[in-house]
Amino acid sequence: MSRYYGPTLQNGYVVRDWRATAEHWAAVHGVGPFFVMEHIEFAACRYRGVPVVMDLSVAIAYSGELQIELVQQHNDSPSIYQDHLARYGEGLQHVGALVDDLDAVLDAQHWRSKIIQDGATTVGQRFAYLDIGTHAGAMLELIEATPAARAAFEYMRTAARDWTGERAIRLPKRP
Repeated sequence: MSRYYGPTLQNGYVVRDWRATAEHWAAVHGVGPFFVMEHIEFAACRYRGVPVVMDLSVAIAYSGELQIELVQQHNDSPSIYQDHLARYGEGLQHVGALVDDLDAVLDAQHWRSKIIQDGATTVGQRFAYLDIGTHAGAMLELIEATPAARAAFEYMRTAARDWTGERAIRLPKRP
């Protein structure tokens, strides 16, 4: 556990094909099910302080208490994900932590100058990615702990605990 922001919740991997990667994790590692959010809508997203339009999908599963996040960017907008793919290829890009008050953590640690990408989804989920080192996977994502985020993560964690290997990929139900 970090004394600055609490426990690490997530390992985030940048991938070119979330589906193939999720199927690999399920078949080879026995990790699943993966809950998929395709083409997430952002209210705001900034890369190095400049607004960007991001077309992003993520697939999330749990291995015990550790969340595995697979991130696929569908467009060529500048981003931390594009940077990682260009420099390192696919792989671990960040670790993530759920924090009760994003602004308080950023201010207490004087980390605002380290923000590389930040924003919020249209449902109000705020996040900030910080450049905290110089090696692959050194980025830190701080995720604001909303009641909805906590509930969703607990639902996914429980599903993983009870998972029998069936239906490795869970897409949202369409109306």
